[in-house]
Amino acid sequence: IKGRVQGVFYRDWTVGNATELGLKGWVRNRRDGAVEALFSGDPAKVDEMSQRCRRGPPSAVVTGLEVFPCDDDPGSGFERKPTV
Repeated sequence: IKGRVQGVFYRDWTVGNATELGLKGWVRNRRDGAVEALFSGDPAKVDEMSQRCRRGPPSAVVTGLEVFPCDDDPGSGFERKPTV
């Protein structure tokens, strides 16, 4: 997720939305200024979360979002991870 997405409550907003949708996974900042996330769960809910991420929280300005399939273990809930 690219744009003005760091320092605007994006990760906490993502945790709240993903939890509300019952998704598993994580969100974290990247050193390049982007935000990266893994969403796992019902495909319709993952799609809904992707659409929400395109808008982001009120202070964010999302200029790009790339979606890739992934087989990584999402864990047992949804968490905020450290920056990579």
